[in-house]
Amino acid sequence: MIIRPDRKKILFITEGNTGEVSDEHEVRQIEAESWKPDRPEIVIRDVEIFKPLPGRDDPVRTVMTKGVAGIGKTVLTQKFTLDWAEDKANQDVQFLFPFMFRELNLLKEKQFSLVDLVHHFFTETQEICSFEHFQVLFIFDGLDESRLSLDFQNNEIVTDVTKSASVDVLLTNLIRGKLLPSARLWITTRPAAANQIPSEFIGLSLGTSSAF
Repeated sequence: MIIRPDRKKILFITEGNTGEVSDEHEVRQIEAESWKPDRPEIVIRDVEIFKPLPGRDDPVRTVMTKGVAGIGKTVLTQKFTLDWAEDKANQDVQFLFPFMFRELNLLKEKQFSLVDLVHHFFTETQEICSFEHFQVLFIFDGLDESRLSLDFQNNEIVTDVTKSASVDVLLTNLIRGKLLPSARLWITTRPAAANQIPSEFIGLSLGTSSAF
């Protein structure tokens, strides 16, 4: 099934950390059917989110997209994936692996290496024992649904993609860039859950809007 996103939905840049957003505030945002930053919006197409920012040479490694429920975060990632699969965009990416946090929750008590975790969800990759020599993009959708303990201060450091650890340890090391630092990451979340990941590990913070 091909999902066609609402063409009115765009991305706008929200520079830096927008701070903590309470659940109550998020409910009010939903009722108002809008969510905008204080700064003027800078429109950025989804195919451009990993390109170098103005004044920088290096591409963005980790992108976070924030938006209230139903605004279209998941559809944006699906459109991005479809465009990539149809050779329309981001052809420097050789592997794209979309994960849902609610599915990762089911593996909370289990241990995997990063390679084994990929094999678990994408069985067609089982002949590949390492991803260091490929440009890989991980999409993690629905951080607000996560039941994993993303402890960036105390989780052990893992740098070997073949070393087994709990899923939350794999994720914190992947996000920090300790594990597979060449990979790109795209994380989606409701605003209230965004602070589960320290802003220092987010290269670009985006919001979704349907107000145009």
